[in-house]
Parts: sequence; C-alpha cells; structure tokens
Amino acid sequence: MPNAPTRARVDPQKIDTTPKRRPPWIRVKIDKSKNYHEVNHLVHAHSLHTVCEEAMCPNRGECWGSGTATFMILGDICTRACKFCDVKHGRPKAVDWDEPERVAQTVREMNLKHVVITSVNRDERPDGGAPIFTALIRRIRELQPECTIEVLIPDFKGSVEALKIVMDARPDVLNHNVETVPQLFKEVQPQSKYEYSKATLVNAKKLAPDVLTKSGLMVGLGETMPQIKSTMRDLRDWGVDILTIGQYLQPSRRHYPIIRYYHPDEFAELKGFGLELGFRWVESAPLVRSSYHAGEQVRALRAAK
Repeated sequence: MPNAPTRARVDPQKIDTTPKRRPPWIRVKIDKSKNYHEVNHLVHAHSLHTVCEEAMCPNRGECWGSGTATFMILGDICTRACKFCDVKHGRPKAVDWDEPERVAQTVREMNLKHVVITSVNRDERPDGGAPIFTALIRRIRELQPECTIEVLIPDFKGSVEALKIVMDARPDVLNHNVETVPQLFKEVQPQSKYEYSKATLVNAKKLAPDVLTKSGLMVGLGETMPQIKSTMRDLRDWGVDILTIGQYLQPSRRHYPIIRYYHPDEFAELKGFGLELGFRWVESAPLVRSSYHAGEQVRALRAAK
C-alpha cells in the first residue's frame, strides 16, 4: 500500500523547538544543476512566473534539477497580503490572455509528465481568474496529453460558480491550501476565511468526485498540536484525499515570525495520524511544500486503484 502509516509518537519534553537559529534539518543547499539552468532559462524566456521563485521555496534546486516547476499564473501581484507570504501584493495588472499559451508551450518544451499550476489571488474579478485556469488546462491537454495536471487555486471567496469553471476542465488534482489552523486565520491571513476554504474543497468533490482533492498546512506559526489534528480531521471530513504538512519559514524579518520549529519526529507523528484518519496520501516533513513530490503522489494513487 503506498504511503503506509508511520506510527511515531513524540515526547515533547525531549525536543527543544524554540526559535533560535534554524536547526540542521531545515538547512538546504540549492544545487544548480544543468537541468536547473535549463528550467530557469525556459521560464524567463517565456516571461513566466513560478511560485518556486516568488515564494522562495527551499526545494527549488531539487525540483528544477529534476526538470519540474510550479507555474504561477495571473501575474505576480496578489490582491491579498497574507503575513507569511513573500509574493508581492497590491493592484494587479490586466489579465494576460496569452499566458495560457506560453505556459502550455513551456510544459511541452520541458516534456513534463506532471505540472502544477497556481496563481495569485485576483479578488478584483468576480470569477477570481478561473477562466485562465480552464484555458491553460485545455491547452496543456492539447499540447502534452500525457501530462497530468494539478491546479493549486485560491478560494475564489467560496464562489461555486468560479470553482465550477475550473472543475469543468477536469484537472487531475484540485489543490487548495488552508495554510493554517482556523484559530490563526484572522491573524495570519486576514483577508481569507476558513469557511471559504471549506466551501472550495467540499464543492470541488461535489462537482467532480473523480478528481483528487488536496490541501496543505504550515506549522510553526503558534498553533498547537491538538489544533493541527483538529484541522486535519476537518480536511478529511471535507473529502480531501492528499495532505501536505511543512515547516513555516519566515521569508524576511517583516513577515510573520516563526514561533517554533517542529522536529522531524513530530512530522512523522502527524503523517501517521493523517493516514489513520483516512487520507490517501500524506506528505509531512520540515521542508515539504504543497507541490513537493506532487507527480509521485498522482502516479502512486492511480496505480493503487
């Protein structure tokens, strides 16, 4: 069975997780291989954005080195200002309707087997930019039909109409990250609502039961272990198939502070708990990000059917 449970149990008294300097399990060196430079060239040659760069992902070297990337569409300026995020915020530029063609051509040039498409929030639009997701999904299907497609979408303010535009294009994976526990939503991401995230994930399953749904959590923002597990129960109750859990890393001193570092054993405990809840896949480790090993997850779950 893929992703079998890990039943680690942690004694908190034996783990020092106070935020002094980054512990050894957090440090990562970006290996700029030949493939890394090829991906970098393609992304910039087509005037594209990647969340790998915009969000300062610690796995950029590993993913780009293996010839994969997470593309960020609808520009690089977000209408929200979440305190943990390093993506620029403000008034976005007009929607670029040629963007889906450029991204799809890049996917074909890279000969990708799995692609992740995410975006900034576009709250100034009633549809949240959903038609761009649909246009891109359909164009990738035309140019690279063997490539599986994962979309990491905003909450669209809970709009079923906007969500339906995306789901009608039938991505292989519909991902929407809750990011943190409900008790911290107002503090950490004040323009978002837990109810919006719930509506997005619940309605995605109703609109397309065959599409895998996925969500992700950051830890280290001040939540407690019981709060994390309660949120995991919510996500499973909403029908989420795949869960990712990773350590929050502060992009700069002006961003939300790291309250604590979680030990790898605690991530192992959360993985085991998630699998016991019934998630089909749980990716839980300090450096895990939403699209980390995304292609492997889809291939394994398809093979397990």
